[in-house]
Amino acid sequence: MVFKSAFLLLCLAAGMLQGEQVRYDNYRVYEVAIANRQQLEAFQHLERYPDGYLFWESPVQTNMKVNIVVPPHKFAEFEELSGHLEVASRLRVPNLQQLIDEESPKKSRRAFGWEEYQTLEDIYTWIDEQVAQYPNILSVETIGRSYENREVKAVKMSYKSGNPGVFIEANIHAREWITSATVTWLINEFLTSTDPSVRDLAENYDWYILPVVNPDGFHYSKETNRLWRKNRYPHSVLCYGVDMNRNFPGHWMEGGASAIPCSDTYAGPEAGSEIETQNIMNYFISVKDNIHAYLSFHSYGQYILFPFGHQGAEYSDNYYDMMEMGEAAAVEISKRFDTLYEVGTTADVLYVASGSSPDWAHGTHGTPVAATFEFRDNGYYGFILPPTQIIPNAMEVLDGLVAFFRKGKEIGYFTV
Repeated sequence: MVFKSAFLLLCLAAGMLQGEQVRYDNYRVYEVAIANRQQLEAFQHLERYPDGYLFWESPVQTNMKVNIVVPPHKFAEFEELSGHLEVASRLRVPNLQQLIDEESPKKSRRAFGWEEYQTLEDIYTWIDEQVAQYPNILSVETIGRSYENREVKAVKMSYKSGNPGVFIEANIHAREWITSATVTWLINEFLTSTDPSVRDLAENYDWYILPVVNPDGFHYSKETNRLWRKNRYPHSVLCYGVDMNRNFPGHWMEGGASAIPCSDTYAGPEAGSEIETQNIMNYFISVKDNIHAYLSFHSYGQYILFPFGHQGAEYSDNYYDMMEMGEAAAVEISKRFDTLYEVGTTADVLYVASGSSPDWAHGTHGTPVAATFEFRDNGYYGFILPPTQIIPNAMEVLDGLVAFFRKGKEIGYFTV
């Protein structure tokens, strides 16, 4: 049995190295409610030794729900385990590959737009075109390279000097394609919209936007494994990648992160170990004196999350201010399409998670406002949000940002 498992792992690793497309034909996604300590420990063990299972969220505490991808040969085992533990579960997706196929149908390439998810190369080409068209407003620079030598680009948008700065990073998790799609849509709106509230937001802040901070992982999720989360650094023979959003200094490895290289929440061998993490950190530090807000875009779950996320964390000194801003944003988001967002600290409303970028910016560098926006949906599509939802998601996020910064300005933030 040990030999067979090792052989399967070696085959999987060979497939990863060769770039063969990973398929999820007839894989199911179950939502599981973890109610007690026995259930938590059982699923934590299963995550540590998955043998084919894939967790969309790490089981880090009781009274949380996780989505688990179950391969066909594990259906009976999963049902037996759920029955033995008396776990409340429900089937969310009967065939995961069908969702993936519907998300990216085979078709000829069109002009850049938001009716489909774009490749890294398409995103970078489009950004360069916008900079050439708006040279007095936009600039772009390469702030570093990834482990596999891909560029990490930062876009700065500034309509006038003296504006407070807003820092946005997207696609730190490779499979969260909706995040980079949303930031490119936002850039386009900031350049072209005639809506007075959008013009006010665009022109009275300087925007520092990193559309794809994990280019290797993003490329891998496009070409090989749609559900890949981490970067692509080989930390062992079989285990690639670090969860960059568990890799930042400041309460690193203080809950909700793993020391196991094969885990999706592997925090790395030390804080700030990854070259891509360092790219973000170095660029942020170079501009931080002008940064009044740090926003990290993620999916999924529909949350606006504030520091802090580590085990035993206390509230930030300006927790209630940020909550006012988040609640104003959530109300505005709900108006367009009835999309409901929950607001609170990461540890309070999501789960314990240490080593995130907003916690680092706020806790270590004193950036006044820091937030994670977890976009659509609530779990049916999860990371595989259909491209028909790109624009609706982006529209409601923009509504939320308008309200978020309006409330922040009323409270007294965002003055230079």
